[in-house]
Amino acid sequence: MVNAVANSVVPKFTIVIGNSYGAGNYAMCGKAYDPRLIFAWPTARMAVMGGAQAANTLMQIQTAALKSKRELPNKEKENELLKLITERYNEQTTPYYAAARLWVDGIIDPLDTRKVISMGIEAANQASIQKAFNLGIIQT
Repeated sequence: MVNAVANSVVPKFTIVIGNSYGAGNYAMCGKAYDPRLIFAWPTARMAVMGGAQAANTLMQIQTAALKSKRELPNKEKENELLKLITERYNEQTTPYYAAARLWVDGIIDPLDTRKVISMGIEAANQASIQKAFNLGIIQT
């Protein structure tokens, strides 16, 4: 599927409605695969990985940094640090954060989804497809 999305020459439109993390973001035509339009619902979440997984990974890095300075974090400090990391990460997965960084073209009301897709199709009709579809080599 990633191969087909990456090599597709037809107009691609992406509407992120829920969680879009890591490789799943690529497979579903995330920003890296150059969709003509990419919009998000207010319920969307976008990141390299899920919040809990990312918080635990960042926590391990922070703990290792403290240990390298010969500071042993106690359980209370670890919980405080994990809470801080989780809060920060959750803020950075919102569609508003993504829109502010132009990772999505905008945030739409779910009721406007058909209008946005229709607008995309109308715009795509004005630009013809320039190259032939080449799926490449699929290994089995």
